[in-house]
Amino acid sequence: MTENKTRSPEFRLAAGAIGGARQDLFHDVLAYRPLPPLAEDGPMVRWLPGRLRKRAVWTPHAAVGALALIVLLAGLTSTPASMLGISALIAGGAPAAALGLTLIRPVLAFWVSVLSTPVVAVASSGDWPWVPSSFAAHLGVLIVVAARTRPRTAAWMWLITLLAGSFLDNFGGHYSSTVSGMAVVSAFALLLVAMVQVRRDAEREVTVQRTVTAVERDRRTLLEERTTIARELHDVVAHHMSVVAIQAEAAPYRVEDPQPELVQAFATIRENAVAALTELRRVLGVVRAEDHEAPDAPQPTLADLGRLLDNVREAGLETTRAVTGAVRELPQGVELSAYRIVQEALSNTLRHAPGASARVEISYVLGGLGLRVLNGPARGLVKPSPGAGHGITGMRERVAMLDGEMTAGATEDGGYEVAVFLPVAPADRTGQKGEGA
Repeated sequence: MTENKTRSPEFRLAAGAIGGARQDLFHDVLAYRPLPPLAEDGPMVRWLPGRLRKRAVWTPHAAVGALALIVLLAGLTSTPASMLGISALIAGGAPAAALGLTLIRPVLAFWVSVLSTPVVAVASSGDWPWVPSSFAAHLGVLIVVAARTRPRTAAWMWLITLLAGSFLDNFGGHYSSTVSGMAVVSAFALLLVAMVQVRRDAEREVTVQRTVTAVERDRRTLLEERTTIARELHDVVAHHMSVVAIQAEAAPYRVEDPQPELVQAFATIRENAVAALTELRRVLGVVRAEDHEAPDAPQPTLADLGRLLDNVREAGLETTRAVTGAVRELPQGVELSAYRIVQEALSNTLRHAPGASARVEISYVLGGLGLRVLNGPARGLVKPSPGAGHGITGMRERVAMLDGEMTAGATEDGGYEVAVFLPVAPADRTGQKGEGA
């Protein structure tokens, strides 16, 4: 059994507390830690005008400087006339210097305030051990240092202050004691600072957790969208691979007395197509959900947009369509992605802009296919449904998969626009399929 296990929990707790005090107040006493300015978007600054906001970020520094000046003047004026000179400088300068140190070396400022307390009291010939100037200065030091560290440090500073005051009180019996006043006032002040710190840390932790949750949610949504795209493209690729396999198997029977090399070549093509189809189905099985059922109907294309627009019109969305360029048959993956992008854009309009009208523009250009879905602002009494932006994520994934480009954003009239370009290489064009739409 190790030594740590034989020690009692009380001993380990006390050792941990002493170790914490050593870490907070004895290590790196001279550490240079300048007080940073307030954030311009903070709760106390963001409501101010721009020019005033840039100056308001230095409010804590100005407050500490003002208190140091007041302490300096109070120390100088509280010194008896017979003790002016070095004594007045000590009575006002030492507490003010301790306050100033809180802006750059907070731990050192605390020890300077504690160690200078009896010196200031002797120089001022007033209350013991804290005269009014050193009382205010030490209280300010405790508050600033506690605000810049952690609640555990505040507790140790209060305890050290109480012990130092009680020790000095035994040597100043002919003076009026200020130990009890310092103990009570500093306890309330440090408790308030600790409560503010705990709340601030809790808010920061909640913000971090929300950020992590949002990132994880976006990542999960992205994976779900990619899985959906993989399932849909599987049907497209599987169809073409099946056609290749069937044609390769039937090709030798369409030629009289085919050469053995030709028969072997077609057999190799068929074997490779079947092997590729098998591997494709195996990969899809990894990403397919257990409750997913393969669709019975073929995957939709741009030729099915008419039925889609009829459905959204029945749902209350006034929709128009415009087709420019020579309509031609595109690769099935492009057709499927284009259909899904338009479908998602119109679904977003139904959710986020009830009562608005939408326009779908399809442009067949030399280098590919252009899509533009534009809707106006929401109208009527129905409130828009809040969304998390998952539809836009899915559209971007489809566009990126095809090396396309996409922009999405609000328009000047309060509507929304989605613009997409899907490139199609010349070799991918399979011919014309009619004019108009």
